[in-house]
Amino acid sequence: MPVQATGSLNTTDPNTTRHAADVLRFLAGQPSPEEVLALRPSAGLQSHIDELLAKALNEDLSVAEEEEWQQIEALEHLIRTAKANAISQFGDNHH
Repeated sequence: MPVQATGSLNTTDPNTTRHAADVLRFLAGQPSPEEVLALRPSAGLQSHIDELLAKALNEDLSVAEEEEWQQIEALEHLIRTAKANAISQFGDNHH
């Protein structure tokens, strides 16, 4: 599954890059549908996402923050797609 936003998963925040790499490694390991559905952001990543969202709602993001936000959105799209596929597989295996 290709990831497309600005062309890569490079961000200005090394933690976001690390989290993205962790998710990609997890998905590359062909987890079970149940494991995919259980995937959640770490508390640290969720806190960072919440901070960026609050800032975006109250003021303009810097160029670097906007690029990072686009990468987070791309990663979220990838995860949603993987979860939709997992639900489909889960349903196919239990009918």
